[in-house]
Amino acid sequence: MTEGTHAIDQLRDKTTLREILEVATGFEASARDFYTGLIPRVSKRIRYLVEELAAEEKSHYDLFSALAGRADIAEQVKEEIQRTASDSRFSDCLHLPDLGASPDDQAVLQYAMGREHAAMKHYGELAETTPPGPIRDLFRYLASEETKHKIELEKLYYETVHSGGV
Repeated sequence: MTEGTHAIDQLRDKTTLREILEVATGFEASARDFYTGLIPRVSKRIRYLVEELAAEEKSHYDLFSALAGRADIAEQVKEEIQRTASDSRFSDCLHLPDLGASPDDQAVLQYAMGREHAAMKHYGELAETTPPGPIRDLFRYLASEETKHKIELEKLYYETVHSGGV
């Protein structure tokens, strides 16, 4: 590989914090809309959970939207950082599955666990690579939140699957 090719590859591996915020905002919006649309279609047994997930994703969307509009971080969002290893997995979550008119609890829980895991990994990696400041703080907070959600979903999944609920 030539030195010029190596430099081009390094540039491809970089992204701005603004681009990251835009993708993350889209990720949260798609999750919010997906879960909101699921609420009337899921069983009563997990409806409360889907309502909570929709509300959580809305609050994450609101956090990103508010942060993107802050004048005090205008310079920070221009900074370039290394793309994370989880970048493509996170972006893949923007494509939502069709769970049908009456999705079963197990399918909903499996999808939600996968999405929370991808978000947890991605936000955690971003928190490690983002320069200190409000954006890093937000990524740390979201990584922690997504970890909690994933643990709660795993408990419910285990209870549902192993109690004969699916």
